[in-house]
Parts: sequence; structure tokens; C-alpha cells
Amino acid sequence: MHLDQNWSASLVGHPIFSLPKAFSGPLARPTSSLELSTNTLPSFTNVDPAVDELTPSGRRQVMVLKDADLIVAAGNEVRITSLGDAKANRTKQTYKTLHTPNIQFEIHQISLNPSGKLLAVAGAFQVAVIVLPRAGFSRLVPDTLDCNTAAPIAKIEWHPWGEAGSTLMVMSTDGKLREYDISVDTDEPQQILSFIPERKTNSILAIDSSEREIASFTLGKGSADWGPLTIYAVTKSGDVYSICPYLPQNASIPSSYVHSLECFISAKQEFLAQGTSAETRNLSTLYDYQHKYVTALIKQLPPGTVFPSVSRPVLIHPPTTIKSPAARQGPFLLQPSPRTLDGSEGGDATDIAYLSFDADGDEEDNDGKETEHLGVVVIAFQDGKVDVCLDVEKVEARWETKVPNRDLPMLAVYETIDLGLMSTLNKISLAPGQVPLSDLLQGNHPVFLLDPIHTETFYVYHAFGVHGLNIGPVLQSLASALHNDDDSGATSLHAALQNSAGTTVQPILSTFSVERKCSNPVIAVTIPNDVYLTYSIFILTSAMRITSFPLNLQADSPHAPSGHPSPPDKDSGRFNQKSFWLTPLEGPPAYVSLLQKTPYTPAPALHRSSGLPKLPKLSLPKATGSDEGFVLTPDTLRYLGEVGRELANQSTAVKLAVKQADERVKLQQQEVYRMGQKTNQMNALIEQLKGPRRAVSETRLEAIQTKQKALLGRLDRVLQRMMEQASPGISENETKWFEELGRMKAEVMGFGRYDDESLVARTRLLEREYARLTPTLKEIFEKEKHKKEKNAEINQALGFSQAFELGERSNSERVRIAEVEKQVLDLAVKLEITVGKPPMQ
Repeated sequence: MHLDQNWSASLVGHPIFSLPKAFSGPLARPTSSLELSTNTLPSFTNVDPAVDELTPSGRRQVMVLKDADLIVAAGNEVRITSLGDAKANRTKQTYKTLHTPNIQFEIHQISLNPSGKLLAVAGAFQVAVIVLPRAGFSRLVPDTLDCNTAAPIAKIEWHPWGEAGSTLMVMSTDGKLREYDISVDTDEPQQILSFIPERKTNSILAIDSSEREIASFTLGKGSADWGPLTIYAVTKSGDVYSICPYLPQNASIPSSYVHSLECFISAKQEFLAQGTSAETRNLSTLYDYQHKYVTALIKQLPPGTVFPSVSRPVLIHPPTTIKSPAARQGPFLLQPSPRTLDGSEGGDATDIAYLSFDADGDEEDNDGKETEHLGVVVIAFQDGKVDVCLDVEKVEARWETKVPNRDLPMLAVYETIDLGLMSTLNKISLAPGQVPLSDLLQGNHPVFLLDPIHTETFYVYHAFGVHGLNIGPVLQSLASALHNDDDSGATSLHAALQNSAGTTVQPILSTFSVERKCSNPVIAVTIPNDVYLTYSIFILTSAMRITSFPLNLQADSPHAPSGHPSPPDKDSGRFNQKSFWLTPLEGPPAYVSLLQKTPYTPAPALHRSSGLPKLPKLSLPKATGSDEGFVLTPDTLRYLGEVGRELANQSTAVKLAVKQADERVKLQQQEVYRMGQKTNQMNALIEQLKGPRRAVSETRLEAIQTKQKALLGRLDRVLQRMMEQASPGISENETKWFEELGRMKAEVMGFGRYDDESLVARTRLLEREYARLTPTLKEIFEKEKHKKEKNAEINQALGFSQAFELGERSNSERVRIAEVEKQVLDLAVKLEITVGKPPMQ
């Protein structure tokens, strides 16, 4: 099991991680150029369009995973190998190089499309797309996009809703976001969005250049709002902008999302219809535009996708009903203002990411899911600062109008995280006249990587290592605060937010050498998301040194509610309710447990939920031939002292945790022994209740029943005696009542057996007369019915005079029947009975 979990360690010597060709041969470049130091800092900060070197400033991601295949970019080469083969055969490790003659630039970023068939590669100013082979490796010629601009490329990303996964978004630092559809046209972009307006020639405002340079962008998320149609971009100055709505020219959208968005807008329109203020009218106009936009989307849905049918991807194009382009919204108001790190003058923003925490379970069960649709925006800066912002006011679709919107969107700043880069560099002693090491932060470019399995975990890799961040405690605090707010009001919410937990920060890898005062920047981090590969994290440095860590899978996300109900508290009302049959005795309880009411939780020193080490692993630059041997400097001693102190603290914490666990085990053993004794006592008591005591109880019960019967008989006798004493004779009213009952009985039953005037005799006579007349009436009815049928047949051929004669005869017969009916009814009236309708009717 241990070997299966750490099989990724065999990749350390894999040939796919060999240095590019530029570092071999007679004209080889020195490996020191891969290091970030005060000597090589200009190559990390200066960008020259004519010289595209391996170490430019900006985003780096040169390693991705396609199922079980690992793809690595080295220089202008694209290498690929199978991790499944490396896992099965660790002695023979090989890789293949894709034949890409059109790529003549150094690759800085690679991105795999959602279908896994296309690979986008980007240099500092150029972008190319490679069609990956289905099986095996072959010679491939990539499609080169016409994206050679004067502005460097900030980021490339495939849109998840692009049709067939062929929509590539390319953001340049001048704020131009170009959308390319590889299946349609690789030369001209399908759409161009501008996050930076054109500079006015007659403007006299002094604007910092960092405010007009885009550092990165990300796509919003959501389920029934405008989140998936929103793009967020951050400038180097830290300003956040957004554009909504944005939809690829050829998009494949789930049909359920379109219906959910329609319900969302309709609900807001119904709410605004109740208001009459000017602001309400302005919002109504905006929602009318949104409704028109969504209506155009619904018209494109094919038949069979009407809500609530099963959701399926549907090809949709951006609506053209609204001619105005989508408006740029921002800059966002960050409330409260993010704090500045101690000793830092503030660095440029480098990356932005959007985290969403939609629940995957049954959406109808929303108990405990207060943070289900919460969005979190994280922003990274060069000095190691990470701002965690809550997207409490979702961005909505807006379009450019003649009257610009003065209302700025807002992000709630929850906390500011310090990765400790500034403090680490400032603690190192320098020689007189030496450049401060804090200047190395100018070449630092932190980048976010979201965990594909656990949505509350994300990673930040930069020039000095990798940090893992877990936002689960924040979500737990927010969920608890919102839940308490529903019960006790806004005061508890404010207090809960003041005492809420922060994001857990875990340093994973350190690439900075305290001795040499240089670092190998991390250029790629990837996490397998394949069933045949172990859940782990791969980290690649600029020296092509790979480091891997196995990770632990968590059954439930920390912010998600558990599927099992929590046990109720013994002090709650459920346990205090008295049973109808078993009433607890007054006084102390019969049994008191040695254990606490709350369940036992292991100490944090013994808990490693992620599987990452407590101390960061070192991946330092290798010493060159000109470097001296190991030199013990004050900085080295200080580092060793800090590490030793941390190890001693961890060792002490582990010892205390083990001692606490041992005490807990002993306590539980005592509790088990006491419970065993109590169980034996209860078993003995049960045997007594089932044996001798049961026979005694049954005998007593029989005696009680006999005594009860005797008491009931005595009670009847006493009651009868009391009634006789209280009223020995019959009262006048009772006498009249009995006389009336006798008269009624005589009237109904008669005074004798042959009394013809009794109601019983008269009823029987009526029944006999009815039985005698009924056959005659039925016979007459059948004859009349037969005559009508004959008359109907004869009338077809009879003349007027014959039909008239038959009609007169029929009328005479009807008169006779009426007379018979009248006689029967008169007889019924005389007998004072009710008869039914004659059969003829």
C-alpha cells in the first residue's frame, strides 16, 4: 500500500524532466539563468518582444495531465508520457516529443481543452494549438493563431461551455480578451472584449501604468444566476473589473441553466413590480433588457427541453436582439479596504480565481447549506499577499448606455493572507552595499491552481515554492454564523463573524536557498484527476526538478453538512421529556458515565486531513562548480534553529497528543468495565423479573382482579339500594311517558292478532295490492312500447288520416292508464304509505 501511494516518487529521475536543448551542447546556457537571484532578476522583469527567453515575467504553467498522460513543455518542445506505464514499469521510463515545427518560441503556458483533444501553447507573444493524438504518439503540425500583438499574453484558457471544447480565450496585458474558435477560424477572433478603455488623447489625468495592464482573468461560476456568463479581470494595480453577459460565439449550454436563469429574472421582475420609486423603475428597465436576452436564449432551445425535462447540452449563439455591447463593470469596491503587509510597499497583482461551493447532493435538502451558492474571489500579489473576498452581491448583466452607471459593484474582503515571503527575505542578513533580497519579489508571479476534487482547497505556486490553502474553516464559520443569525438576530451574526476562523495556510515546498540567496521558481503544478492514478500533487521547478506528495481523499467536504444526523444533546428537551410509562425517579441519575458529553476528537498534531507534511519540503537550487562548499553562516544557523524549534514543538505536541490519547483509551477501558458490570446487574434484574418476581406479580394481579370483580358487584348493589331509597315510586311524567309508549305500540301493532286498523296490517295490505297491480302495469307498459315501435314503422307508410286515428286511440289508452294510476295513488293515500313511480314513467 505504501508503494502504491508513493509510486509518483519514481518520476524524480524520469527523462521527460530533462532540461531543454538550449542547456546542452557547446553553446549551452548556464543553469544559473534558471534561478531567481539579484543577478538574474532583469531577465525575470524585462520583456523584450525580440527575445523570448525561458525566464520572462508572467504566468508559468508548463505541465498538464490528460487522463493518465503527462504533458510537459520544455523550451519549444512538447513532451508526453504515460504515467500508467511509469507506474507499471519503473525501470524503463521513456517519453515522446510531439513534432511541432511551427512552434519556434519558448513555451510559457499550456492549457488542455475540456475534451482533452486540443492543447493550447503560448509564449510571451504567440499562441498555437496542437491536436493531440488519440492513441499513441505521431507527428503533428499545430495550428498557429494570429495573435502576435505588442502586448504580452497574460493568460490563456479554454471556455468550459465552448462547442466541442474548441473555444480558446487569450488575454493580453493591454486588456484585450480574444475569443478563438479553433473549429471555425484560427486567424480571426470570433469576439474581442476590452477591459481597458482606449486612452483619451486630450486627457490630463495622470494614471499609473499598472492600472492599464491586465494581470489575469477568470470565469465566474453559479447555478441560477449570471455567474457562468461573467468574466472577472484584475489589473496589476489590484483593481477588479467584470463583463457580463459573455457567451462564446458557439456555446454548448445546459438547458437547465437557461430555465433557471429565466426563473431568476422573472422572480426579480415580480418583486420590483411592487415598488414605485425612481430607482425601481431604472432597475425594471435593466431587468427588461435581461428578460429580452434570456428570451432570445430560450427561443434557441430545441423541442423536448421544456422545464422540467432532463438537462442536456444545447448549441446556443449569443443573442443579437440587444445591439449595445456588454458594459465593463468596475472597479469593484473592496470593503473593507485590504490591509498592506508589514514591510511591504505593495506589489502588483498577478492572478485571480473564482471559487464556488455548489452542493452536488439533493438540492431539495438545504438544511445546513447556508454557503451552498457562496462565491469567493481570491487575488494574489507579488509580495505574497492573498486577498480573500466574498461575492455577496452577484454581478448582473448590464449593457452600455448613453448614461453610464455610477453604481460600482462590491466585494466583501473577508481576510488578507500573508504567505510569509516578505518576512522570509527580510530576515536574511546582507553584506554592506548588497541589493536587498526583497527586490526579488519583482520577479515573483504567484499563480492559483484549484483542486479538481475538493472545491474548498486551492494552491498558490510562486518563485519561492508552493502553499496550500484550505478555505473550509471560513465556510464553516459563515455557515454557523448564518444559522445562528436565523435564531437569535443580527447581534449574534456580528459576534460570530468577529470570532470566525481564517483560511488554513500550509507551506508545501520551499525552493529558496538561504545559503545561496537564490531560488528555482515553480513553473507548474498539477493534480491527477484520474481513477487509475493516485490522488497526489506534482510540482515542477524551473530546473525541471519534479516533487510529488500523496494527498488524502476526504469523504465529505468540511463545509458540507454530514449525511448522518448528529446525536442530540442529553440536556436537550428531547431527553428531558418524561415517558408516559416510565417516569424517571427524582434525584441523581442511576448511572453517570466517565466520558464527556461531547465526542472525543484527536489532537490537531495527530490529524493530517490533506496528507501534506507539517514542514515544507526543500527543493533548492543545485550548487555550481564555482560555488564553494557548504558554509555555515548566521542565516543558515538561524534557519536550522527555526526548523529545529518547529520540529521540537511538533514532537512535543505529538507526545502530548499521544499521552492524551492513552489517557482517553484508559478512560474508555474503565468505562467499558463499568458498563459491563452495570449490564450484568441489569441482566440479573431482568432474570428476576422474568422468574420468581413474575410469578409473584401474576398471583397478585389475579388477586387484584378477583377483588375488583367483588368490588364492582358490591358497587352495583349499593347503587341500586341508593336509587330505591331516593325514588321508591314512579313519577307523574314517567307514568305519562309509559302510557304514550303503550298507545303508540297499540296503534302500530294493533289490539289483537286480527286488528285490520293497525299500521302493520294496513302496510301488508298495501304491499299485496302493489304486488297485484305491478304485473298488470308492466304488461301495459310492454304493450305500449310495442305499439310505439309498430306505429313508428307504420307511420313511415301511413297517411295523415290513419295516423290521426291511431293517435286518438293512443290517447284513449293513455287516459285509461292515468285512471288506473290515480286509483293506485288514492289507495296509497288512504293506507298512508308512499309508493314509487309507475313503470311507464
